Amino acid sequence: MVDVQRAERFRRVRSGGRAGRKAQRSSEDRVPVVQAGMSGGAYKPLQDTDLEKIHHAALEILATVGIAEATPEVIELATECGCILSDVGRLCFPKALIEDVLTKAANEYVVHSRNSTHDDLHVGDYRVHYATSGEAVTIFEFDTKTYRPSTLLDLYDACRLVDKLEYIHQFGQTVIPTEISDLDEHDFNVAYALVCGTEKPFEMTFNRAQNIKGAVQMFDMVLGGEGRFAEKPFCTFGGCPIVSPLRFAKENLDVLVESSRLGLINDIAIAPQAGATAPVTLAGTLAQVTAEGLACLAIVNFINPGCPMSFAIWPFISDLRTGSFSGGSGEEALIIAAAVQIGKFYNLPTTVPSCMTDSKIPDAQAGYEKGISAVLAGLAGGNRILESAGMLGSLMGCSFEALVIDNDMLGMVQRIIRGIEVTEETLSIEVIKDVALGAGHYLGHAQTLDRMQSEFLYPK
Repeated sequence: MVDVQRAERFRRVRSGGRAGRKAQRSSEDRVPVVQAGMSGGAYKPLQDTDLEKIHHAALEILATVGIAEATPEVIELATECGCILSDVGRLCFPKALIEDVLTKAANEYVVHSRNSTHDDLHVGDYRVHYATSGEAVTIFEFDTKTYRPSTLLDLYDACRLVDKLEYIHQFGQTVIPTEISDLDEHDFNVAYALVCGTEKPFEMTFNRAQNIKGAVQMFDMVLGGEGRFAEKPFCTFGGCPIVSPLRFAKENLDVLVESSRLGLINDIAIAPQAGATAPVTLAGTLAQVTAEGLACLAIVNFINPGCPMSFAIWPFISDLRTGSFSGGSGEEALIIAAAVQIGKFYNLPTTVPSCMTDSKIPDAQAGYEKGISAVLAGLAGGNRILESAGMLGSLMGCSFEALVIDNDMLGMVQRIIRGIEVTEETLSIEVIKDVALGAGHYLGHAQTLDRMQSEFLYPK
């Protein structure tokens, strides 16, 4: 009976020739080869004992060294919650206080799309999503192999392009509009460009905290009324509230405070450079950046317990021969995967960067530097992996051509993350018997034709 069913299935697949088979495949509802939010977590560069050591080192740093240059508002808030202001004006966080914060912090959140053809981002656990970002100040012109200052139109065009690139799940600001010097005009023009350019989830960074409410009102209007954005947020709010080592950055700290008050999704970036603004040892850099990340997490939860925030520690690598940032180094790929592990140790949503090539053009160097870091960050289970497409020159430039090339690469990376399905069906013992005793090849077998669109990812 099984042989009869298999023969009938084979006959149906073969009927109509190549065109008929193609039409049948196109008409069937199939699980996509890759999709947003596939589970990573297979790669763990740190041992469990390493994670414990980094955690305790971070707690000691926060309790004994603390963070400098907190604003008066944050000092008042934090000391009321149990922080201690040292004799030299540094805000210190007792170990028990941080441990209490970790029990209150959100461990997942959702960033919505505005179109059913795009995926919502369910951020948490080991679910992996790739996004752009970078805020470069130049655009690479492929025809002339030169760079020029980036504009608001470039940002809008990049946003429109990413809206159509299927393996990029969220748009983050690839470039900044260098022609807009007024910071208020900058914030609102960027918000408008992003909301017009894509219906995918997106991220933006505000220069002024006072502009966040106005942008939220704009987003409410897009969704049809007051309060709609809070119900289905489609934007995450970035910023760099820490200047390493262990200092707050006033303007970005103000942004973090305001977005937390409003209950928005905070996606900060803390980026010390090993050997420059963090210890030269990778372990020391991880200890410091973890302390800096926990301090920001504490501030958010002092203001609004449970307010969503990614544990976004971005340890960077320096080329100590020149002092330059080296985003394409092997150490960068390694330490970013470790940063993901630390976030998962705390059961927090994670955001990390990848694909930060040092190459100035979209060449072979750009390809292998991006590929290594994209794979490791994804296999580690980074929830939102930013900078993942389009960036060149250690984040100083962006290329439209690179966005398209990197999208194709990210599809392959996501196929790697998906892994290999091992079941009784996929082991294919009966199929092997059929072919070995029959045609001698698998090209026309029903299983091959049935699964060729779901087992393999084909470049476009």
